[in-house]
Amino acid sequence: MKSRADSVAQPPIDFALPRKGPRQLERARALLAALDRAYPHAKCRLDWSRPHELLVATILSAQATDESVNAATPGLFARFPLPADYARATPADIEPFVRTIGLWRNKARAVHESMQALVDRHGGDVPRDMESLLALRGVARKTANVVLGNCFGIQAGVVVDTHVGRLAVRLGLSEHEDPVKVERDLMALFPRERWCDLSHLLIFHGRAACRARGNTCADDAICREFCSEARTRARVTRPRRDP
Repeated sequence: MKSRADSVAQPPIDFALPRKGPRQLERARALLAALDRAYPHAKCRLDWSRPHELLVATILSAQATDESVNAATPGLFARFPLPADYARATPADIEPFVRTIGLWRNKARAVHESMQALVDRHGGDVPRDMESLLALRGVARKTANVVLGNCFGIQAGVVVDTHVGRLAVRLGLSEHEDPVKVERDLMALFPRERWCDLSHLLIFHGRAACRARGNTCADDAICREFCSEARTRARVTRPRRDP
């Protein structure tokens, strides 16, 4: 699969990544190939058409479902088509459009302040570097990775949400629960040009098979091959043969 990152100059990584052995790298490549085959159309599940819209949607998605955000953003984007439109408004003007999303009052304030910052500091454009994005209200590294990877093909890291964090441990890609450490493990294991794709693939697999509850891992080929928990369940549930 060809990534947009193939034709985009990538910024240097300003921290050390953990060392991974040849077997770990080979296993990661095999997993990536299996995910590519299973989910060829995996992509960002938030609806957007312009970079600032994805930035807004991702801010709103914190502790909320993508479906709830996608239900709210058409009206929001129609009322505030440009960052300047948000900046001229107030958080109270934004609140009615996001009231169906959790923590809506705080998120309305974060959207307003981040769009104001785009106008004041960046000429109304979404910045293309991690440092500038992290300076915006409501933006942490996960949000910045979403925007950089999906809007600009800039692979600054791997998006680690609840799905990715859960799968990283279950699939033997990381031993950590800390998203920062999980991200660095994934960055070290997978080709940089696929970091953005990787997060989509893992999220799709997390929704389809490796769910937090009611997962179907014993029945899924990827889980059976790469997840020790799934192999254990398959052995336990396999019917015994009469001697």
